[in-house]
Amino acid sequence: MQQEHTHRQFDTDIDVLRSAVTTMGGMVERQFKRAIDAVRLRDLDLVAQVLTDEQKVNQLQVESDLRCNQTIARRQPIAIDLREIIAVIHSINDLERIGDEAKKIALKARVLHLAESPISMDRIEQMARLVCGMVDAAINAFVRHDTSIAAELGDRDDEVDALRDELIEELVATMSARPETVSACLALIFVVQSIERVGDHAKNIAEYVVNVVEGIDLRHVSPADSGGAPES
Repeated sequence: MQQEHTHRQFDTDIDVLRSAVTTMGGMVERQFKRAIDAVRLRDLDLVAQVLTDEQKVNQLQVESDLRCNQTIARRQPIAIDLREIIAVIHSINDLERIGDEAKKIALKARVLHLAESPISMDRIEQMARLVCGMVDAAINAFVRHDTSIAAELGDRDDEVDALRDELIEELVATMSARPETVSACLALIFVVQSIERVGDHAKNIAEYVVNVVEGIDLRHVSPADSGGAPES
C-alpha cells in the first residue's frame, strides 16, 4: 500500500512537471512569433511585449528546475522515471534558450525600425514558420512520448539550415553591393542565426523524448546505431 501511495505521488509530480513544459512551450512559441512580427512590422510595442514575456519564461524555468530537483530528492526515481525528469530539466533549459533567441530577434527590430529591409522578408518569414512548426511539434512529441518526431525535425532542421545559408550569403552580397545597408543587413544576419538556433533547440527537445522512451541519447549515436534500445 505504501509503494502504491508513493507511485501516485510520483505520478502527480510528473504530471506537474509535464504541465510546466507545455506551459513554457506555449509561452516561448508566442514570444518567438511576436519577435518575428516585431521585425516584420517594425513594431516597437511588440518588442516590449517580448521582453516582458522573457521575464515570465525565466521565472517559470527557475520554478520548474527547483521542482525537478525536489522530485528527485523526494522520490529517488530510477530508469525511465529518472530519464523523464532529466528530460524535463533539459527541455525547460532549451525552452528558456528559445526565449533568449526571441529576445535577441526582437531587439534587432529596434535597429531595423527606421530602415528599409535590404532584402525581401519572404524567405525569413518562411524560415520562421518552419521553425515555429518545429517548436510546436517538439512540444507535442514531449506530451505524447512520440519518438518519430525527432527524425522529422532532423529533416526540417536541414531545410532551415539551407535557408539560413542562402539568406546569409544574400545579405553579405547586399552589404558589399550597397554599403548603406550594412547596419540593416547585419541585424538581419543575427535574426536569421537566431531563428536557426530556435530550430536546434526544438530538435533537442524531440530527441530527449527518444531518450525517455527508448533510453537512447541521440546526441552520441548515429542513426545506424540506434536500432537496439536498452531496457527501461
